[in-house]
Amino acid sequence: MTHTFNVTEIIKDFPILDQQVNGKRLAYLDSTATSQTPVQVIDVMADYYKRYNSNVHRGVHTLGSLATDGYENARETVRRFINAKYFEEVIFTRGTTASINIVAHSYGDANVSEGDEIVVTEMEHHANIVPWQQLAKRKNASLKFIPMTDDGELAIEDIKATINDKTKIVAIAHVSNVLGTINDVKTIAEIAHEHGAIISVDGAQAAPHMALDMQDLDVDFYSFSGHKMLGPTGIGVLFGKRALLKKMEPTEFGGDMIDFVSKYDASWADLPTKFEAGTPLIAQAIGLAEAIRYLQNIGFEAIHEHETTLTQYAYDKMSEIEGIEIYGPAKDKRAGVITFNMIDVHAHDVATAVDTEGVAVRAGHHCAQPLMKWLNQSSTARASFYIYNTQEDIDQFIEALKQTKEFFSYEF
Repeated sequence: MTHTFNVTEIIKDFPILDQQVNGKRLAYLDSTATSQTPVQVIDVMADYYKRYNSNVHRGVHTLGSLATDGYENARETVRRFINAKYFEEVIFTRGTTASINIVAHSYGDANVSEGDEIVVTEMEHHANIVPWQQLAKRKNASLKFIPMTDDGELAIEDIKATINDKTKIVAIAHVSNVLGTINDVKTIAEIAHEHGAIISVDGAQAAPHMALDMQDLDVDFYSFSGHKMLGPTGIGVLFGKRALLKKMEPTEFGGDMIDFVSKYDASWADLPTKFEAGTPLIAQAIGLAEAIRYLQNIGFEAIHEHETTLTQYAYDKMSEIEGIEIYGPAKDKRAGVITFNMIDVHAHDVATAVDTEGVAVRAGHHCAQPLMKWLNQSSTARASFYIYNTQEDIDQFIEALKQTKEFFSYEF
């Protein structure tokens, strides 16, 4: 299928972008933190609340049936989006963090023992480090880190040297939220499986930008969030292989995940409901499904081409500014993220300064403090690009950086 990418038309679907910030047109370059939401997603969620707001799986009345259909159709949309084999493999959660915690508590507690090893990297978001730290502490296991190259990538020989027969879990980001590094999770999964380990992937920064195929990647668990891919906040997905999920115990109890309850015991519902305690995220799931359809209608090849063009353009322009240090892989080997610092200017000052020019970028440790330590930085600034960004946004950002540099008494 051929898709035409028309950024001018796409921008019209995002009413939030049609505003001024500090008297300047808004250039939103913080989609890695949270993407904006198109009217199509807003409308389907409003339609749920206007026409068939009801709980799911419980009532037999018309509104309840419509809500159940909307919710389960959303699950099928996600299943097709990630090419999972079974609908039971799609669990709706509050987000990537919640999904990873389910894996760490349910699978991890049952399968990790004293002396076992859990393998991660220093580029991980806190949500993909802390749950494994805590699991290692609970089980007296070891946490090991795959070394990174100077450019913040993973070398195959280092991966093979770190994963061994003691490894039980490999937890890794598909795409780094700071460096933009794209990890070869398919190869890493193969290495993990050769040693009898499972792999859990943080896909929060990959799902918004690339087509996903769980059967091709052959990962055991994959987690991502709706709000980073044009969807609402408060909704995420945990993919897990059905054979693993069937053996796992739920981590939350009550409501729909129950099959039968006696005074002193209970049994659990079948997948996927077993992991969806309480009233589920109905409107959010419906919104996420619409966001997926929106992205698929554009086409991920077109999205990738657009983001690559913007990222390389921004990288080149930033590289021309003396005193800007860019972290991570080369411009043609990264996702649509550029993390940087201006020498002798704190990242928060940079972000505040460019905000006065209407440019929204992130500043801080980006929930990746081990990576900041690896970079020998306390904080960094980050610009990220998505489908609604344009070269005009980049030019506005570059001009704001130059003004910031001048303000802090640099010479051009």
